[in-house]
Order: sequence, then structure tokens, then C-alpha cells
Amino acid sequence: MGVLLLGGTTASGKSDLAVRLALRHEAVIVSADAMTVYRGLSVGTAKPTMAERKGVPHFGIDVLEPNQVFDVAEFVALVDEVIEQHSNVIIVGGTTFWLSALVRPLADLPPSDPEVRADLEALADPHNTLAGIDPCAAERLHPNDRVRIVRALEVHALTGRTQTELHRDGPRRQPIDATVAWMDRADVYERINQRVEKMAKSGYLEETRAVLDGGFSPTIRPLRSFAYCSIVQHLGGEMDLQEALRRTARDTRHYAKKQRTWARNLGWGEASEEQIKELCNGVFGRPNVPGLPR
Repeated sequence: MGVLLLGGTTASGKSDLAVRLALRHEAVIVSADAMTVYRGLSVGTAKPTMAERKGVPHFGIDVLEPNQVFDVAEFVALVDEVIEQHSNVIIVGGTTFWLSALVRPLADLPPSDPEVRADLEALADPHNTLAGIDPCAAERLHPNDRVRIVRALEVHALTGRTQTELHRDGPRRQPIDATVAWMDRADVYERINQRVEKMAKSGYLEETRAVLDGGFSPTIRPLRSFAYCSIVQHLGGEMDLQEALRRTARDTRHYAKKQRTWARNLGWGEASEEQIKELCNGVFGRPNVPGLPR
């Protein structure tokens, strides 16, 4: 009985390894990826396929429509619920803000208020408003990250204190009791390039078009992410497909670099597949079932 937190850079192979480990140890998987929660966005988010998910319960995948919001507090609540209900749990992903909330928990924040939020959503330039209220949060958040900007403004409106102050001074929940492993690869940039090429042949363009044709705005959060924004621009006639794919690969490499820096700042060193398997044996016990995948 235990919990393994398997973080890693994008395209490091952590999701595939997590499935193999879950099969060996009869574990369930929680996805710590802010993009896999959205239905209809599978190719660009590199979700585990239905075949890979067969036989392994997954949580945090295909939870919401692309225009809905699933924040870090809801993710933490999901993790707590899964840990309470299952003996062996593998949390796998690379969304560092979510992983941070598990190992260095944030302060509890008030629930959203629809009326307050609606007023803030109507602001012409919420990022500029936030800069005057909570400059630290404004510096951390990209001007296009409207969801988190509005949330920071909402917290201030509801509490009279900035999100930065609350995270610094507020009461914190205990970190989850988990063994941590970080997965990285020296050739991860080349793996990212290959992944984007594979995505282009696997319905990436068609998937993005289908979301837009479904009535969703190109400004919704997942379509503004590095995984989709350049393809959306291509579909809008702003650039050719090859340039969109080049930018997607470039932006994904930049994201992997940030993930790596975050892990190093936490002191998380790279672990090999064999080392992670041994960690699993320590967390869950050594499996005694022949024929399971290594």
C-alpha cells in the first residue's frame, strides 16, 4: 500500500512506464497533467491511448469539456479521494504547478463565486488590473492566461488579500505521503520533435479543427496552450502547417526545459527506468505475478 509520484519532462516516456508499473503492481493512475482533463483533445496532449488504459483505472483524464475549468484545488481534491479509495496509486505527469501543490502545498483559497467571477471576466484588461493589485502574481502569469488571472483577482475580491499573500502566509495542508521519482532523458528534445511529427500523422490537425467546429472559441485555455495555439493559428490562415508544427515543437522543448529546471530546484534528480521499478518494489512490494510486462 503506497503512493508513487512519477514526474517528468514531456516526451520522457513516463506515461508509458506508469501503465507498465500499474499493471505489475495492481495500481491505479492519476494524471497530473492540466491538459489531459479535456475531452476531445487527445493527440495534442499525448494522452495514453484507450489500449494503454485497458486494465488500468485512470483518473484525471477526459473529465471536462474544453471550455470548462479544472484548477489545482480540484486536482488536489481528486488525488486525496483516489488515495483514500485505492491501496496502490501512481500519480504521473509534468504540470509542475500541480505537482508543487502536492509536495509543497499551497494555502487553502476560497471557492469561486459565479457573480464575482462574471464581473471580473468582463474586464477589458484583467492582467493590467492584477498588476496593480498583486504584481507578483501578474509577473508570474502570462497576459493571455485569463483563467488564472481572473482567479487571482477573484481571490482578492473575496478575501481582501492577494493570492501571493495568502500563499505566503496562509495555513497549508500536509504534503502527500509519497515516494517521488523524476524521469528525464538526454535525448528528450529529439523525442519531442519525433512526437510532433507523429502527431501530425495521427489526426492532430483534424482534432483541433473538430474542437473549433464544435463551437468552442480559439481563446479557451487548452487551445491557447503551447500544444495547440500554433495549430489554431494555422487553421485561421496565419501560418502554413510546417511553420505551425515547427513552433509547436519549439514551444514544447521550451516547456520541457522549464520542467527540468523546476525539478532541479526541488532537488529531484533523474531516475532511470530500472531505478523507478526498484522504487516501486519498495513502495508497493515486489510483484509475484508471472507474465506481467516489465
